[in-house]
Order: sequence, then structure tokens, then C-alpha cells
Amino acid sequence: MEILGGEFEDSVFISSRDRNATESEPYTAKQCEPQWFCEEISNKDCTEILTVKKFRGDLAYRQKDFEKALQEYSSCFSLLASTNLAMRRDVQESQARCLCHLGRHWEALDIAHKLRHGSTNTDHLTTVLNLQISIYHSMGNIQSVSSCLQQLIALQPFNPWYWKMLAEAYMDILQAAPTSFTSRSNSEDEVGQTESSQSEDSMSFGICGGGRTDSQSHKEQLSKEFSGSSTSFPTSGCRSDQKPTEAAFRSSLENVTPHLPLEACTQENVKDLRMKACASLIRTRLLLQLLQPQLASFILEKNLKEQSAIDEKLKGFRLNEASLILIAEIMGEDLAQEKLKEESQVEGKVGVTAALASFVATSEPEFEGRWFQKVKNNLGHFAPCLE
Repeated sequence: MEILGGEFEDSVFISSRDRNATESEPYTAKQCEPQWFCEEISNKDCTEILTVKKFRGDLAYRQKDFEKALQEYSSCFSLLASTNLAMRRDVQESQARCLCHLGRHWEALDIAHKLRHGSTNTDHLTTVLNLQISIYHSMGNIQSVSSCLQQLIALQPFNPWYWKMLAEAYMDILQAAPTSFTSRSNSEDEVGQTESSQSEDSMSFGICGGGRTDSQSHKEQLSKEFSGSSTSFPTSGCRSDQKPTEAAFRSSLENVTPHLPLEACTQENVKDLRMKACASLIRTRLLLQLLQPQLASFILEKNLKEQSAIDEKLKGFRLNEASLILIAEIMGEDLAQEKLKEESQVEGKVGVTAALASFVATSEPEFEGRWFQKVKNNLGHFAPCLE
């Protein structure tokens, strides 16, 4: 029979050695004056140099001096280690935004393409898609804006602001459509109205105001940018003396979604665009209402203000209450509490990296089939159901 406690090592009962506590040096916080990074760099520490150059670029960007900002970002990027992936992505995005402001859109798109190719999680992809939206919007390519927004919504279907932006993109495409189709559609919508309703103002779709530009003129514009960019800074880690090839430029154009051709702007397309814009607005309102109980103060105020603005926009579609309720039921089928709980549990188990691996880019027909086909089937050709 073993003695109780006999299984313990003798070292357990040996008193610990007295350790002399060494006094640590007092910590002195570094005090930085405003715009301290604008002064000459005396420190040869690589981290300090990178920080200074990045801050200088940020300040120049804020002051809208995009040429200077691009120089600082490019200088910073050339010093970054290949292992510092987070800062490299940050600086590359900054370069792309500078190039976009300078009108060098295809170079900005090239950086965005490389960032997307190097994405390792859904957060990276979300950032890249937002960058592409900014570039395409600057180019006036609303079709590609809507395509990127559809990809964002496929990643984050419960984000109300992406749905609002998608609705605005559809409205911008409507503005770019020939007036003969939109005016004809509007005149058909007015059939059956009472004399009092005939005196109402005509419906307005536009929010951002995008002008029409056809695909050919868009490519010609990019060709001029390609031939005219003689003083290009290194943007994606290439040498400063490297210039993009004509073949690379032509292949990049193939990846740019052209504007809606004039011959494709049929009356049927106009009605589909109106239906998708209306459904997207209703989806936005549903998501804002879902968030409302969790909000307070000025955030709640912004939420309620946005809901009121959406209500005003929906009045322009001249749908009766029954039709609006029907669309809301269809667009909110996935917003039941039980389904939301299941979604949150799945998202908790799957990390952002695994989520990206399982994410499949959604094509436009697949997206519209998922979200709008049921609305279209239930409302026919989206003829207004007037009260």
C-alpha cells in the first residue's frame, strides 16, 4: 500500500529560490506634434520610415493632392517587405484610389484585380469589391457597379446599404436608357388613373445622375489614358521603368462590363429595371427595420431618416399597398427569426477564410433569379397596380 502523497516528486516541496526583482526603466510616451511626419526623417529605423511615408501619403490624399499621394504610397510600397501582407494591401488600395482620381482607371483596375487574386478571406474580397465599385463609378460604368454590388450582396445579404446602392445603380441605368422607352413606360403606367391622379408629377428614378456612355466610347477613353500615361509611378510592386503592354491593356478591357447597349434598352428591360430597383429599396427598408430595435441616439435617427426617404422613393413607383406588401413578403422570406438564427450559427462555425473558399462568384442571371424572379412571376410585367 502506497503512502498517501508518495506519488509527488520531492521537488514539489522544495522552497522556491528568492528572485531579486530588477527595476525596469521608466516608460516615457512619445509625444508627436501635429504633422510631425512632414519633417525630415533623421531616424533610420525602417518601420519609422514606412510610417512617415504612409502618413504623408494619407495627408496628401486628404488634401486632394493625388499626384503627391501616389508618389508617397509608391515609395512606401517599394520599401515594404513581401511578408508584410496587411500593409501591402492597404498601400496598394491607396495607390488604386489615387490612380482613379487621376483618371488612370485601367491601372487602378489592374491593382484591384491583383488584390482580388491575392484575397485570402471574405474581408479582403469585400474591400476589393468596394474598391472596384469606386473605380467603375468614376468611369461611369454603372453596369459593372451593379455587378460588383451583386457580388457584395452575395457575401453579405443582410447589409442594407449594399441593397440601397444596388437600387441606386438600377436607377442610374434607367436614367441612361433612351427617353423614348422610359417615357412610353411612364405613359402606360398612367393608364386607368383618375383625373386627380393625372395631375401628379411624373415619376423620377435618378439619384446619382449617371450619363449615358456607350461601350465603344468607353474603350476609346481608356485607350487615350493608356497612351497618355507617360509618367506612371510603380503601382503594384513593378519597377518604375516598367510600362503595361498593349496586350495586357486590351485583355483588361475584356474584363470591363460594357454599358447597356442602346439596342438592348427595350421597354421590357426598362420594366425589369424598375422592378429590381423597387424590390431592392423594399429589401433595404426591411433590413433597416430589422436593425431598428438595436439602435439608439443619432444612429437610430439616421436609420429612421433613411426609411422615410425610401418611402418617398417608393411612392414614385405608384404601386398599391397590396403590391408593396407582396414584394416585401418575397424579399423578406429569409428574414424570419428562425432562419436568421440558423445563419448566425453557421457563420459562427465557419471562419472568414473558410467562407471565402466556399464562396462562388454569382453571375448576374443567378443573382437576379435568386432575388427577383419570384417578384417578377407574382407581379407579371410589373404593371403598376394602381389604387
